[in-house]
Amino acid sequence: MPLSERAFNRLPVIVFTVCVSFWAGLAGAAGNLPTSRTDGMLELQQAVGIALANNPGLAEKRARARAMAAIPPQVGTLPDPVLSFNAVNLPVDTFSTTQENMTQLRAGLSQKVPFPGKLRLRKEAAHFEAESANLDVDEFRLKLVRNVRIGWWNLFYLDRALEIVGRNKVLLRQFIAIAETKYKVGKGLQQDVLLAQVELSKLLNIEIQLKGARKSQQAQLNALLNRPTQDPVRLPARVPETLPEVPDEKILHRMALQARPLLASLNERIKAAQKRVDLAKKNYYPDSKLSAGYGFRSGKNTGRSNSRADFLTLGISVNLPIFIATKQARALDQRKAEMLKQQFALQDVTESVWSETSSALADYVKTRDQALLFKTGIIPQASQTVSSMLAGYQVNKVDFLNLVRSQITLYNFETQYWKALAGARQSLARLSSAVGKDISGNLSYE
Repeated sequence: MPLSERAFNRLPVIVFTVCVSFWAGLAGAAGNLPTSRTDGMLELQQAVGIALANNPGLAEKRARARAMAAIPPQVGTLPDPVLSFNAVNLPVDTFSTTQENMTQLRAGLSQKVPFPGKLRLRKEAAHFEAESANLDVDEFRLKLVRNVRIGWWNLFYLDRALEIVGRNKVLLRQFIAIAETKYKVGKGLQQDVLLAQVELSKLLNIEIQLKGARKSQQAQLNALLNRPTQDPVRLPARVPETLPEVPDEKILHRMALQARPLLASLNERIKAAQKRVDLAKKNYYPDSKLSAGYGFRSGKNTGRSNSRADFLTLGISVNLPIFIATKQARALDQRKAEMLKQQFALQDVTESVWSETSSALADYVKTRDQALLFKTGIIPQASQTVSSMLAGYQVNKVDFLNLVRSQITLYNFETQYWKALAGARQSLARLSSAVGKDISGNLSYE
């Protein structure tokens, strides 16, 4: 028997062996395997920790919060007193301090005293602004964690897609070899070989696109971690695939009102604006200035033997708010408008947060259900279809190209499964950020 005929007779066995080996790989990829820490692998929680420790944007927010925290004690303290030294009534002909009775060397001290309540209001307004800055740090942290998780899961999906493409390439090359063997012995068609090669070329094109997308995503993730963008990022090949249940929409909205730092920050700004309104009302009243001076006189009184007495000067002065219509009243209108602006901003942002929450929840439910459908329905059915077509191909009842395409369809479904799983985790990251509280299920890699 010629070698080509022996090879041809062994084709069903070869095809069966190839498909079984790839189905085994697919089953392993879709299984619920626990995450294991491996040297050089970047776990999700590790990536989040690196970002929180090293991200310069978060460090900038923290520095701003520290700066704002230093303001309340400053604005709540009296202005610095003023110490003065003067030579009073000094004669210019002799510059003598003993020639004239009124000549004196005077030391003075003055202190500006704001109207009662002004310092307290300034301090309270600055305190609320400082609290708002602290909450801005928490808001930035939420978004940073969200972006790291989204980037990590996108990179994970791209790795799984490249892995699937790699397995497809090996399989198609083996199928091409089978088709060429059948064609050589006259029991196959050349078009089978050509069409299989076309499918392989399509895979190569997809691989190029996936590699480009992975490089771009790797650079973005490294930027969030404050690492060189060209540094390689290796992720675990397997993760737990369970997706948690989440509260309903109304509960999530209530959670957002209580936990979202952005809303709390705006509330603090409203409180600060209210204090500034109260301060603007206080500005209708005058501030005062207290002063005291002591004049030292030298020499003796004319015609007398006793020394000249020193002088003590005490004083109080107040500013006169006489331009109320164009100054204090306008300032009060300004502060009221600023408070109204903050109130409207809170209403607008609240609606935006609720919309963000609802959108993320809808995306999560959709992608979670898609992942479940692929895992429990579509992929097993596609596997059975390939198995059935393989049996038909062995008895020449199924076209070779249909067998190849059914196998490609199976791997496409697997790719869509990983995309849906990653999309669900990304939606969950967005939902946690929108609510202001981690509702990811507290899995080991989260």
